[in-house]
Amino acid sequence: MSNSRKILTLNAISRKGLARLPQVYAVGNDVAEPDAILVRSQVMHEMPIPDSVMAIGRAGAGTNNIPVKAMSERGVVVFNAPGANANAVKELVIAGMLMGARNLAPAMNFVAGLEGDDESLHKQVEAGKKHFVGHELPGRTLGVVGLGAIGSLVADAAIRLGMQVIGFDPEITVDAAWRLPSRVKKAQSVDELARHADFISLHTPLVPATRDLINADRVKLLKKGCVLLNFARDGIVNEQAVLDGLNDNRLHAYICDFPSNLLKQHPRFVALPHLGASTEEAEENCAIMVAEQVADYLDHGNILNSVNFPNIAMPRESAWRLAIANANVPNMLGQISTTLADAGLNIHNMLNKSKGDLAFTLVDVDAAVSEAVIARLGGIDGVLRVRYLPAE
Repeated sequence: MSNSRKILTLNAISRKGLARLPQVYAVGNDVAEPDAILVRSQVMHEMPIPDSVMAIGRAGAGTNNIPVKAMSERGVVVFNAPGANANAVKELVIAGMLMGARNLAPAMNFVAGLEGDDESLHKQVEAGKKHFVGHELPGRTLGVVGLGAIGSLVADAAIRLGMQVIGFDPEITVDAAWRLPSRVKKAQSVDELARHADFISLHTPLVPATRDLINADRVKLLKKGCVLLNFARDGIVNEQAVLDGLNDNRLHAYICDFPSNLLKQHPRFVALPHLGASTEEAEENCAIMVAEQVADYLDHGNILNSVNFPNIAMPRESAWRLAIANANVPNMLGQISTTLADAGLNIHNMLNKSKGDLAFTLVDVDAAVSEAVIARLGGIDGVLRVRYLPAE
C-alpha cells in the first residue's frame, strides 16, 4: 500500500496521467512542502524549490527548464518521459518536409494576398503557381542528427515514403540501435551528413556540445537547396547562419517549432508555435509515464528514465528499505554496509548503480531502521540523501 505523498503540479498535467498516481496522494497546484513536482514547460531555475522535494518529473523529454545540476547536488532525482511524444513530433517533421518540398507556406501566403473577383483570382493563380513548383520525396535523402526515440521514428517514416536516410549519433544507445531501421546509413560526422542530405532533421538535446550545431561553417557545407528542419531545440541552430544561408539560396527553407524575430520576415522561414508535442495523445503519454515513474520512486526507490541518476530497480525482499542517493566514490557500499552492521541490521539485498559522478543504492534490511541509523548514513561523506521506505 502506498504512503500518502504530496505532489505539486506546475502546469496542467493530463488527468489520465494524474490518475496513475496512488489515490492516497494529495495532488494540486498549491500543495505546500511537496514530496515531488510534476512540470511541463514552466521554468524552474529561479523558483525556490522546497527541501521536501525528492523528485521532479518532467512530462516531456527536455529538461532545460529544470535546474538539474542544483537538484543533483541535493540528491533530487529528475525524471523525464523520453519517447512518449515521439510519434507526435515525427508527424510534425513529416509535415515540415512536405511543406519544404512543395513550398506550401509561400504558396499559402500568395493565395492569402490575392484580391479581386473569382475570375481574377483564377487568372492570378494560373500566372503565379509556377513560382511554387516543388519536388517529391521519393529518392531524396534525409539526414537525421540524433537517433533516439524520435529520430528513429522519423527515419523509419522517411524510408516508408521512399526516401534514402543517413543518420549521425555519436552516443546512440543499444536500445536505440535496435529500434533503428537497417536501411539507415551511418554518417561519420555532422559535416558528412550535411554534404549529402536534401533534408536535415535535428533531434538532439540542447547541451554545450550541440549549441549552434548548425553554424555558418556547416551551412556552407549543405547541398544547395537543402531543407533544414528543427523540432528539437532552438539553440541547436545559429539563426544568423541560417538567414545567410537562406539569402544566398544555399538553404532552400528552414522549418522549425521556434518563432524568431530575426527570421520571421523571410518568405522561406516557417515557424510553428512549439507544436511538437501538442497532441492530446502525447500529453497523455508523457503524463502517464512520468507519473508512474515518480510514484515508483517515492514508494519504492526505483528509478527509470532519470536524467541525473542511474536506472535502478530491485524487488523488495523485506518490509524495510533504504534508498540512498550518493556520489560515485570508492568504498561507498562498504561504509553503508558497516554502518548497518554496527546497528545490528542484516542486509537481505543491496544494489548500487552509477551514472557519471552520481550513484544510487537500494538496501533491504531485516528490521526497522531507527532515525539515529538514518542520520549516521546521511553523515557519510558523499551521501546526498537518505530515504527510509518501510512498507505499510
